[in-house]
Amino acid sequence: MTYLPPPAEELRFLDAELRRLDAHRARLLARRAWLVSVLQSAAPGPAAPPSTGPTPTAGPRPEASAPRVQNVLLVLGGVLLTIAAMAFTLVSWGHLGIAGRAAVLGTVTAAALAAPVPLLRRGLRSTAESVAGLGLALTVLDAYALHAAALAGTDGTAYSAVATTVLAALWAAYGTALDALRLPRPAALAAAQLPLLLAAVAADAGPYGISAALLLTATADAAAALLVTSPALRTVRIAAAIGAYGMGGWGLLGALWLSWTAPGPGAAARAAALLLPASAVALTAAWRTAGPIGAGGTTSTTGPTDAPTASGAASPARPGRPLTTTLPTATALLGALLLLAALGGLLRVVLPGGWAVPAELLAGLALLAALGVPRLPERVRHGVAGASAAVQGLALLGALPLVAVALFGPLGQVDRPWSGAPADARDAVTVHAPWLSHSGPALAVLGILAAALALLVRNAAWRPQALAGAAALAWAAVLSLPAALELPYVAGLLLLGLLTVAVLALPVLPPTGTVLALVTSVDLAFLALADRTATLTALSALSVLYAAASARSRCAPVTAPAALAYATALACATGAAAGWQASHTALLVLVAPAAAVAVAPRLAATARVACEVTGAAAALVAVGLAVTDAPVLALVLSSLGVLAAATAVRPDRRSAGYAAAALFALAAWVRLAAWEVTAPEAYTLPVTLPALLVGAWRRRRDPLTGSWPAYGPGLAVTLLPSLAALWRDEGWPRPLLLGSAALLITLLGARHRLRAPLVLGGAVLVLTALHELAPYLVQFADALPRWVPPALAGLLLLALGATYERRLRDVRRVRDVLGRMN
Repeated sequence: MTYLPPPAEELRFLDAELRRLDAHRARLLARRAWLVSVLQSAAPGPAAPPSTGPTPTAGPRPEASAPRVQNVLLVLGGVLLTIAAMAFTLVSWGHLGIAGRAAVLGTVTAAALAAPVPLLRRGLRSTAESVAGLGLALTVLDAYALHAAALAGTDGTAYSAVATTVLAALWAAYGTALDALRLPRPAALAAAQLPLLLAAVAADAGPYGISAALLLTATADAAAALLVTSPALRTVRIAAAIGAYGMGGWGLLGALWLSWTAPGPGAAARAAALLLPASAVALTAAWRTAGPIGAGGTTSTTGPTDAPTASGAASPARPGRPLTTTLPTATALLGALLLLAALGGLLRVVLPGGWAVPAELLAGLALLAALGVPRLPERVRHGVAGASAAVQGLALLGALPLVAVALFGPLGQVDRPWSGAPADARDAVTVHAPWLSHSGPALAVLGILAAALALLVRNAAWRPQALAGAAALAWAAVLSLPAALELPYVAGLLLLGLLTVAVLALPVLPPTGTVLALVTSVDLAFLALADRTATLTALSALSVLYAAASARSRCAPVTAPAALAYATALACATGAAAGWQASHTALLVLVAPAAAVAVAPRLAATARVACEVTGAAAALVAVGLAVTDAPVLALVLSSLGVLAAATAVRPDRRSAGYAAAALFALAAWVRLAAWEVTAPEAYTLPVTLPALLVGAWRRRRDPLTGSWPAYGPGLAVTLLPSLAALWRDEGWPRPLLLGSAALLITLLGARHRLRAPLVLGGAVLVLTALHELAPYLVQFADALPRWVPPALAGLLLLALGATYERRLRDVRRVRDVLGRMN
């Protein structure tokens, strides 16, 4: 047998073991910390154990490399020397004579420019670059000093133009002579950005001259960036590219503004003369940076896009670099847009009435012909195509307001139905919106874009989408045509009707055609609201059209609900035209739910659900129209109950039977309310009897069905309202009948061992008896002494306390027994 020590001894043993484990864990953690410190230490040699002394720590690591420190020192030295030279020139210049001034500046400048030669021979390239930068800065000060001392009477801007030209030439020659220096040639290129601009300002050339100077400078920069291919001149190429985009950007902004604000053909032609060369330069640069056509139609990334390696040799640009992938496309896009902008500026002043937009759109589409140029790089093709797409998008955006007015303008007829036929189609759509000018060009834009999509897109993958877009654009143009041409009101209605029929029968992409036809028909229906005859005619035609179109299964999910909706609207309009009351019109509206019940079984699943939902919506419209007349409302509800019952006959719509029962019950209640019947049993018994029959039928089919789901709802519908009415009724027939019924239900529940009848019947029987005995109980309570209720409450509390104490005693006894067993 296993020995079990007493609890006190076992507890002491466990505490000792836990203390031993804690001590061992502390030793392990200390050892781990020492090992981590040894691994992180950078000191060479074997690490000493912890007992020999503190663990040596690694020395501080340098935060900057030696070349970086050297460059910083050299740059700071050059900057300080330049500042000192500027201070000398500006402050101490006047204290020297002309000879002294020339001697000082000449000596210092010559020394600064000559010092890089021995420095380069000794291999001090960075120091040579710093001193050369100081020398270049001194030449600028020399130019300033020369103007201040000897040429103070000359024009400052013109002198600056000449000085920057001379400095750019001198710096370029100096950089060519000392080929190892990187700074002079980019500095010369930076100085070359100013001469033409300063000369234009000095000559008062105006905005055209200044823009031309900026663009010429940018053209020279672009040529330098494209022609300089040596890896050693990479900094020159980068500086030229920056200058081309910087100066060209400012020049293009000015040229575009001049083209946009040109008052006449002459000014527009001068602006175009600025934009066209810039476009040619951008397209040429895009072609060159994209590279020649390689094998398989791809473009090479060699040439100007190569980058120098550390050894000075050129290495091919890696695939996927942003500069070699996006730059040619963006540059080609810019060049094509500039070409179109130059043409657009001319067209704007030549063509009147907004017709410049369609002409510009045709030019953008004609630009797509450039995509067929042989050996055109793929990235350039993308840029040109993007420019054409941008022009098409802007043209379409300008035409959308016309379509919006034509599409949403008829909604304004809701505020004044049957107010009389408008004078023309334009008056019909401008009830609450002003008409837009230049509607003719907008229609032309829609037609051109539709034709372009239909004729130019030949790719098999994109052909269906292109045809759908062309159909949508053509539809928008025809929809806007009546208002744009100010056709007669009836002619506009006929054109919209024909458009609905044509689009509904469109063989290209049936879903698109069906949706466009539905939108057109809705527009037609609202537009016809202005005249009574037009409303009835349009709704009748649309109901028949969509009913006939529902024969095609591919269109039925849209056309069948649309036919029911238009039939509902036609019924309402017919009742209003005949002068009927709204409740009488509701009887005519019931035709739509009846048609839905009859047609839905013959449709596909999707169309069937849509048809039934539309029929239910029409039923709600009928109920809303009949709500003011109780007898008619009862008739409408009972008719809808019949339709729901007919739907429930189908095996897949058995749940509609609940709706039918609810509708029949509502119809009975409305009729009883119309007869001013107030007894709740009259309302509840017609529901209770069918519910009990359904419960019995359920239990027969499934004997496991409980009595609560089978009989509980039916019994509660009558018993609970009757019990509530009992407490407000002072007569004797209701208590007698309700008590008898409750007794009978209780006995039947006991006989058949059913819980729901037993509980409900017994509860109602007890409450009915209490209601009848309530007066006597009140009299008995009045006859009792006042101390009896507190005494009864005290006895109850004492009994509960004794019971609680007994339970606690039993729990303690069980705990003691379990303790002795341990």
